[in-house]
Amino acid sequence: MLYCFGGSVLSSLMLAEPPVAFLAKGTSVLLASSVWYLVFYCPQDIFYRCFAFLPLRLLVAGMKEVTRTWKITAGIAHADGHFKDAWLVMVAVGWARGAGGGLISNFEQLVRGVWKPETNELLEMSYPVKVTLIGAVLFTLQHIQYLPIARHNLVFLYTVFLVVSKVTMMLTRSATSPFAPFEAALGHMFFGLQMTPCKVKGEGAISSNDCSVCDWFSSEHSDGVKKKRAKKTE
Repeated sequence: MLYCFGGSVLSSLMLAEPPVAFLAKGTSVLLASSVWYLVFYCPQDIFYRCFAFLPLRLLVAGMKEVTRTWKITAGIAHADGHFKDAWLVMVAVGWARGAGGGLISNFEQLVRGVWKPETNELLEMSYPVKVTLIGAVLFTLQHIQYLPIARHNLVFLYTVFLVVSKVTMMLTRSATSPFAPFEAALGHMFFGLQMTPCKVKGEGAISSNDCSVCDWFSSEHSDGVKKKRAKKTE
């Protein structure tokens, strides 16, 4: 339940509302419980095998992305009702409502007795969390009339982008974010981040001399470590 309704729980906590408000929607809770039971306890794993069929998986994934859009817009409207024109609050609540399952994953793991701090979404965001944050910013700008586009057009374009990118990643079995080139460019522009030449494969512009320099530095470093260890043993 924490993962399924993580967006509602997190946004409610941010707006000082009861975090158990989602339990008032009995139909949603019953539906989530039914799906959980069928996935894990259906005889012969029939339910799981049905949804393992690729066309059906693509359909369900597309429906999930459509739901993500409506969660973001609902969160922004809800935040605007509490804090009028507070765009930072609107972005935060819209982000939490759309990607609450990922943002609350560490707490959900702790409840299950599993602690994985290296999977913190705030430190290393996954693609769904990133794209939800971008959507929250765009819909907030449109809501406060800083983005000159009709709401239904933005909903359509954003939803199409979500569905197309998700389906493409599933068909190509790629875990690489579509934003990776932009992130690399922005990281280099604002923070001076660069890729290590020796770790880049398939780059025609990188000569063998570059890798030899890297190897020379690594050998010098290892020689220095060996000398320090020898001194300590003497």
